[in-house]
Amino acid sequence: MELFGLPKPPSRASLLSMTDSVPSEPRLDDSSTDCAPALYGAVLVPAAGGTVATTPNAAGQAALATARALARNAAAPATLRAYKADWAHYAAWCARGGFTPVPADPETVGAYLGSLKDSHAPGTIRRRLSAIGKMHRFNDLPWNPSHRAIQETLQGVLRMHGRPVQKAAALSLDLLRRLVATCDRSARGRRDRALLLIGFAGALRRSELVALRVEDVAEAAGGLRLRIPRSKTDQAGQGAELGLPRGRHAETCPVQAFHDWQAVARRKAGPLFRRISTGGQIGDTGLHPDAVRRILAYRVRLAGLTLEGFDRMSAHALRVGFITEAYAKGVRDEDIMRHTRHRDLRTMRGYVQRAGLVDESPAGMIDL
Repeated sequence: MELFGLPKPPSRASLLSMTDSVPSEPRLDDSSTDCAPALYGAVLVPAAGGTVATTPNAAGQAALATARALARNAAAPATLRAYKADWAHYAAWCARGGFTPVPADPETVGAYLGSLKDSHAPGTIRRRLSAIGKMHRFNDLPWNPSHRAIQETLQGVLRMHGRPVQKAAALSLDLLRRLVATCDRSARGRRDRALLLIGFAGALRRSELVALRVEDVAEAAGGLRLRIPRSKTDQAGQGAELGLPRGRHAETCPVQAFHDWQAVARRKAGPLFRRISTGGQIGDTGLHPDAVRRILAYRVRLAGLTLEGFDRMSAHALRVGFITEAYAKGVRDEDIMRHTRHRDLRTMRGYVQRAGLVDESPAGMIDL
């Protein structure tokens, strides 16, 4: 059985049933021919002596192959990799316990979820369940995620052993300046400065940042235009454009940082942010998404910064930092959302509310 296969084409019986459902043969004039257009809503059946094709010819087979190829691209490659890794983990667990992984019995799935209670975060547990469901649906196997053996176990795991979501810290302008100050005039320093400033000013996700190509950046009056071909909330690839104006200070100007990087990268096409060897040679390969986190962590160490409490510095800190700084400067919700391309006001406001937990707390107004 092919893992993550594709829906099978209609069977011969179903094809025949579709032709049998035609209510009646439309009336045509004696002068009509086989290629005469049918009236609106009419269905043409084969002329006398004709046969109903039940096996696709070469053109039909090519159309089916094209549809299958397009269906394979319905999910992002990173999503498919995550699903396959999750499925492999589940299948290995079943092998150790003597369970049959597919088709999955609800009690088996519930037992698997319960086994993750002490070792996995709530988001990972939910994703593992989603991967099991995807595998069943892709292979036309019965799947009922609402079964009580699954849902009650899941809720019990999340209630008793769930971990609070560890949120990304917001990279404030002050912290950003301190990180950028560690970037020298070497190729690595120029690349990292451009990556940090463009990522912050564009409120970009790490996947969007490393996917940028030189062709996606265009000069505009007063700054740059960025083209985002595809993002997390734009899987259909409709794309978006962002404007990055020149900064008021040379050291934090994303436009100047872009030009400084291009002066040594010297590329007119291909990935904007490229790998650099230990010897300082600029390669042709673009950065992996996780490289954004590593670069950020490296610059944090060079700046001698430490995060207090339970925050963590992740690649998302650039995006969160822009949102909180923009809101603090009085930028309207709709303007922030247009720039960050958020669809849900509650999600965007969540970052803002968390940033103002202390300064805007009503506890500060009761004269303690």
